[in-house]
Amino acid sequence: MIIEPIIDGVIARSAHPLGCKQAITNQIEYVKSASKIEHGPKRVLIIGGSSGLGLASRIALTFGGAKADTISVSFEKAPSSKGSGSAGFYNNFYFEKLAHQEGRVAININGDAFSKQIKDEVVEAIETYFEGEVDLVIYSLASGIRPNPETGELWRSAIKPIGDSITGNTLLLESDQWHQTTLPPATDEEAQATLKVMGGEDWEEWIDTLINSESIAQGCNTIAFSYIGPECTHPIYLDGTLGRAKIDLHQTSHALNLKLANYDGNAYATVCKALVTKASVFIPALSPYIIALYKVMKEQGNHEGCIEQMQRLFSSKLYGGEKVSVDCERLIRMDDWELAPSTQEKVTHLLSQMNESNFKQLGDYAGFKQEFLNLNGFGFQNINYSDEVNTDIYVI
Repeated sequence: MIIEPIIDGVIARSAHPLGCKQAITNQIEYVKSASKIEHGPKRVLIIGGSSGLGLASRIALTFGGAKADTISVSFEKAPSSKGSGSAGFYNNFYFEKLAHQEGRVAININGDAFSKQIKDEVVEAIETYFEGEVDLVIYSLASGIRPNPETGELWRSAIKPIGDSITGNTLLLESDQWHQTTLPPATDEEAQATLKVMGGEDWEEWIDTLINSESIAQGCNTIAFSYIGPECTHPIYLDGTLGRAKIDLHQTSHALNLKLANYDGNAYATVCKALVTKASVFIPALSPYIIALYKVMKEQGNHEGCIEQMQRLFSSKLYGGEKVSVDCERLIRMDDWELAPSTQEKVTHLLSQMNESNFKQLGDYAGFKQEFLNLNGFGFQNINYSDEVNTDIYVI
């Protein structure tokens, strides 16, 4: 089949396998040339390792100096007569091949990470491939739904403000248009469901499962990814349903830290910068801020994508030093460059000028869309997207 980019609003409905391979290859080349990860983990479990920060973590830890073996959990769709398959499916396929070429163990487990069945499969894989223990657990799950294990009903997240409606602008990648939208406040039920899906409960269940199965190595750490952002994003993020869930995630890190103390390990919530990921493009009113931020940070020479963030996290924040770099709330701050006052002053000024007529010129919309296309295997100049692709070779 010929695979072309199909975008529905901000959702990619197609993915190109060769482009996904190119994206992984580019990230591998970057981490091999960057500051090495010293004294890093050797046996890593990544819950949500098929795209975004989870995939970047996997690449950094395998190829960026630590030489880690990895097990990744994700829920991805294989190609079929009905569609091209998901980008995460191809990311898993090619990461495994490239890691094996370097002599590294790379295990992909496909299924619902919220389920007990998958947790049990992971414990079995740890016993088989990691001699029964993990040194690092990365929680990077991005899902909009989570099954209630008792009733089977689905909790569905709702990205909404709490208390009052808010009106903001968003960018529709399908039509390259600036769009104003008004979001009503979340109901109590929606806020609670979002906390269930995106809070820290499942992270804690994973760590409890690993502790109960004696799969935690001495000195094992665990991290989960979060975002706080500047004041201009707080109405939709920090003060909304997402922020409430992330605060719960931060609180969970403290509870897990106490549990891992028995193993001389630690748990940290890691606050990242605003990035283009499959999850972030869903957040209304955040995309204009991202294109302004990208414009400023690229001009300053300190812009980071997912792979640069993760290589810096593991080489300079979590490993390599005498102690882990955290703030007064025990958060690892990877948003330190983003929230620098000089950067935010320039971003705020740019946002005040931006509108539906000039956002492509004033902000880095081209870079924003390029990253989105790259996430799904498109936008690489060395790939001829008019060529036929035999997707049968990816189906086992």
